[in-house]
Amino acid sequence: MSHAGHCYCGAIRYELSGEPNVVALCHCTDCQRSAGAPAVSWAMFPEEALTVTQGAPKSINGSGGAVRSFCPECGSGLFYYNAVNLPGIVDVQTATLDDPASLPPQVQIQTAERQGWMAHLNELPAFERFPE
Repeated sequence: MSHAGHCYCGAIRYELSGEPNVVALCHCTDCQRSAGAPAVSWAMFPEEALTVTQGAPKSINGSGGAVRSFCPECGSGLFYYNAVNLPGIVDVQTATLDDPASLPPQVQIQTAERQGWMAHLNELPAFERFPE
């Protein structure tokens, strides 16, 4: 099976071959800070499964060998590499897939850093669109 995706503005497009090793919802503070969100969903693939078909992502080195790649035009986070902790692996932000629902999270990781209120989201009022 294959998956395709792109950044917010469409400058970067990519394809993935095969199925991920795992899909995880990460709560670490690095993901929170880089995404500006309380959690990020990642699909872990062998590096060779990823082909960038359009554009050139920009990468920055983070802590502990982490390399985050994003679109230099719109800033969408796309890929994560860590040769120290995850050699030969690329994590892909599933929200950038053309069909994000095709790879739902299977596990939550780094929950020690999860925002406390995330555990109670199901208790909040929910609206399909903006409330009136």
